[in-house]
Amino acid sequence: VLTRLVEDSGKSARKDAAGNPSMPVELLTRLAEDSDKWVRWGVAGNPSTPVEVLTRLAEDSDESAYRAAVAGNPSTPVEVLTRLAEDPEWSVRQAVAGNPSMPVEFLTRLAEDSMKWVRNAVAGNPSMPVELLTRLAEDSDASVREAVAGNRLTPVELLTQLAMAGYYVRRGVAGNPSTPVELLTRLAEDSDASVRE
Repeated sequence: VLTRLVEDSGKSARKDAAGNPSMPVELLTRLAEDSDKWVRWGVAGNPSTPVEVLTRLAEDSDESAYRAAVAGNPSTPVEVLTRLAEDPEWSVRQAVAGNPSMPVEFLTRLAEDSMKWVRNAVAGNPSMPVELLTRLAEDSDASVREAVAGNRLTPVELLTQLAMAGYYVRRGVAGNPSTPVELLTRLAEDSDASVRE
């Protein structure tokens, strides 16, 4: 079926096929050369895409969407991720910041990024060290603090502190699967409906 979809005249079918993690490597390599940019974007985000194809797509200077898809791909090699961490496009740095394969030293650097959406992605990264989460809990932007509050690695003591912050942040604590029952019970009585929700 996937082989037939690779030949489909509809670019949407080819794009969706390109993102399928069961797609054979030889077909992904072929789709990486597709005439439609969104098909190539599907290949860039597919965790089954071979490293050499990801590396090539990461070097596309015209299409930041490919670089962002490669940056968010958990199969992208660390040397490519570290290069993309310096990308001039904030959307590429944001995707790198959220990649669980990103080394801590680069997450630390991205935690200082001037663009709040990059810092937000760092705060939500599932591989974050506690020290960095603690630092980002003091960020000037509420969306970054909310991402810290929603990160399942955030320690209970920090979640307890964040549960007293603004409603965005309290909402993050309430949605965190690591939040203890007693804190959830307190947040269930919150004055803000989005927190209770």
